[in-house]
Amino acid sequence: MRKRLTVLLLLLALALSPQMALAQAYYFNLEQLIVHVFWNQDGTASLDYVFQFNNGASASPIEFVDLGLPNSNFDVSSIRADVDGVPVSDISESGFQGIGTSGVAVGLGSQTIPPGESGRVHIFVGKVEDVLFEDPASDDYAIAVFAPAYFTSDITYGTTDLTVIFHLPPGITPDEPRWHESPSGWPQEQPETANDDEGRVTYTWHNPTANASTLYLFGASFPAQYVAPGSIQKEPPAESPFAGVGQIDLSCLFPLFCFGGVALLIIWGVVSEQKRKLQYLPPKIAIEGHGIKRGLTAVEAAILMEQPLDKILTMILFSAIKKNAAEVISRDPLKIKVIEPLPEDLRDYEKDFLTAFQLEKEIERRRGIQDTVINLVKSISEKMKGFSRKETIDYYRSITERAWQQVEESNTPEVKSQKYDEVMEWTMLDKDYGERTRDVFRTGPVFIPPWWGRYDPTFGRGTSGGVRPSPTPSTPSSGSGRSMPVLPGADFAASVVGGVQTFSGRVIGNINDFTGRITQQTNPLPKSTYRSSGSRGGGSGGHCACACACACAGCACACAGGGR
Repeated sequence: MRKRLTVLLLLLALALSPQMALAQAYYFNLEQLIVHVFWNQDGTASLDYVFQFNNGASASPIEFVDLGLPNSNFDVSSIRADVDGVPVSDISESGFQGIGTSGVAVGLGSQTIPPGESGRVHIFVGKVEDVLFEDPASDDYAIAVFAPAYFTSDITYGTTDLTVIFHLPPGITPDEPRWHESPSGWPQEQPETANDDEGRVTYTWHNPTANASTLYLFGASFPAQYVAPGSIQKEPPAESPFAGVGQIDLSCLFPLFCFGGVALLIIWGVVSEQKRKLQYLPPKIAIEGHGIKRGLTAVEAAILMEQPLDKILTMILFSAIKKNAAEVISRDPLKIKVIEPLPEDLRDYEKDFLTAFQLEKEIERRRGIQDTVINLVKSISEKMKGFSRKETIDYYRSITERAWQQVEESNTPEVKSQKYDEVMEWTMLDKDYGERTRDVFRTGPVFIPPWWGRYDPTFGRGTSGGVRPSPTPSTPSSGSGRSMPVLPGADFAASVVGGVQTFSGRVIGNINDFTGRITQQTNPLPKSTYRSSGSRGGGSGGHCACACACACAGCACACAGGGR
């Protein structure tokens, strides 16, 4: 019986964990592994694999390489192989011996690698479909993750010079994609960025002393517009049965989902990490004390609840405007004028916010806003020492609900407008505040507060420049005897809710990327875990490490690629 060296490729981390049940005679050093991953415009991936094997002096000859692929949607006719530059033609899908996955068998023929000798095996896979997934943190981005082949430690020795190169789809500019941070222990925290001969953006990860028996996961996200419509797969459903599997002994569960379930498990890991990046509070704030921390502002409570940062920044803007410390002089792009002298009752985060907006360069302004949030998170962390986060959040949720009740139960437009002005920031803590604001002001006029003109620079300029206030017979008189202007309720609600969109799209860019950069500093992943970040955000994933010595029967068989 001829023996085969089985290499299970983990393209996009969707194939099986390639733990091998190979004959003890196999013993080699994978001296070098170079993988080029081409993410193509049609939504497919092409793989270019180069293995440099040094076969052990007393080991069996390496006669075959079984290459596992994540699904059956690959074009076997697009696959080519050679050994030391000599083409080999024995490439067979039917001859593949992997268990629980699809793939091809590559027979080395006359180029078999004898004991004590070296061989360079090159395999090119031209087309694999269904390899991209929706980015859960940004609907208009796609996730591409990849893990190169790895082997059990009992058949390998030495280190591996490992290089993984992503070639992103044509047309992407360098500032659009997001790299996912390197695996734990990797010598680079982020990949090197360049352009290939075709002008495609490339991400390169290199480790000269990698371990051939370790799974390394790499990833990137890029705008979905650069690949064919319909080529991006949906994320796993939230009710996936593997949602809690990270806390279970994976080895004994492996036979249950080895045949396809691993795909859901690993992509779930990617999704989980993307969601984790929106959790910007440091872990120590979750160490529960006792009692409620009273006296927080609505903005501080929003930080405690980890509300979206674009909403929080809008709350700070409204607060500064209402205190007569700032004025919006342009909505698109958003420009803010600081009103001197500053009021004495400004809070530190409001001062930092206004200071950031005085910076002229956009990149400096975003960095200043980022520092504002980081300082605010640190401040809340200090204030919450010794207090219960859960009890405190429940307390401020009750304040939010009471604020809405005051507005909704108001009998007249005048009272409703006044109450909303008084509790506006607290109502914004409601996760559905946008829809709730539209419902409350769907009909009837809204009596505009005195500070509204500092928020809406087009207010009162007529239909060509903005919404003109409409006096009505019921318009009440202010304390000075002047009539208070009104707006249609729907226009008022749209302007309030639109403030968040202004921040997200025109000031801080992609909110997930912005939050991810803050999370890196306020809630970074421990060094011992798999980390992920990006020039504009990103994601990562987990893996199934099924040990062949696991206690449950069938695990080794399920993980094995098979030798003969």
